[in-house]
Amino acid sequence: MLHDIWFLLIAVLWIGYFVLEGFDFGLGILLPFLGRNDPERRALINAIGPVWDGNEVWVLVAGGATFAAFPHWYATLFSGFYLALFLILVALILRGVAFEYHSKRDSARWRAGWDWAIFVGSALPALLWGVAFANIVAGVPIDQNKEFTGDLFTLLNPYGLLGGVVTLTLFITHGAAYIALKTEGELRARANRLLVFVGLVAAAAAVVFLGWTQASKFVPGSAVVSVAAALALVGALAANRLRHEGWAFIGTAATIGLAVVALFLNLYPNVMPSSTNAAYNLTISNASSTDYTLTIMTVVAVIFTPLVLLYQGWTYWVFRKRVTADRIPDVAAPSAPAGPAAASSN
Repeated sequence: MLHDIWFLLIAVLWIGYFVLEGFDFGLGILLPFLGRNDPERRALINAIGPVWDGNEVWVLVAGGATFAAFPHWYATLFSGFYLALFLILVALILRGVAFEYHSKRDSARWRAGWDWAIFVGSALPALLWGVAFANIVAGVPIDQNKEFTGDLFTLLNPYGLLGGVVTLTLFITHGAAYIALKTEGELRARANRLLVFVGLVAAAAAVVFLGWTQASKFVPGSAVVSVAAALALVGALAANRLRHEGWAFIGTAATIGLAVVALFLNLYPNVMPSSTNAAYNLTISNASSTDYTLTIMTVVAVIFTPLVLLYQGWTYWVFRKRVTADRIPDVAAPSAPAGPAAASSN
């Protein structure tokens, strides 16, 4: 019973991570293209400045919960997917450094370089998370010792790459919806126009991916949720066309959340299927910790999870206002050296 609950809680943590980090990944990918000048790009960074680091906490909690609740899943996943996860980690570090150093110097070249660092640090995880989860659902080579026997190129199969395209395009769509919701003027108008195009691309990729998933292993509940995810995306595009940015953002968030639910429903009761032999599958039973460990984790989660949610919700409420490039101050010109008259007066 407890391992079922923790499988559900880990799914919730990944839903929270992809929904929240998804829009700032999308904004980071769009940063060098949607922002036409330095004030616009700085406005975009300000739109996620108060929340991006809090959004990343969800993946840390998801990883920690997996380690504690399903240690065999954690060991196989993090050892087998080591290189892919290492690339994600490097990209997230690069992205965090770029946010911190972006405005440390009054240099257009300096800021442009960090803009592209934010792009790379956002695009690479957006792609690789999809590749990783697609392979987890489809199954990877695992032997009788619960060890992954493939390599990075094993993960770069057509199904896995399609999963990466789905997360990449969905996050860009989600990011465009967030920009339209949080900005004004030209930035808002450009985001509205872009959301239509990239949303259609994401819809096409998602339909193929979810259809492929159901064809490989049909799970009625997962199929129903997949249809709901598609309808949520259609609703988001319709709301955006009517300039209801709040509903459009809710629609893209629901699309991502429902897509993750569909994948976890397709995965259950496995946590990591083996493509070598079904007898080697990691399941919620053979990969979990003891009942005592899960009981203690449950008590801790019941106490602290509401506090974390309240704090993060409060943060979003405080920083709910729109931002605009018109309110970004110009970079001050460097002071001219003192002339002879000034020097003599001293």
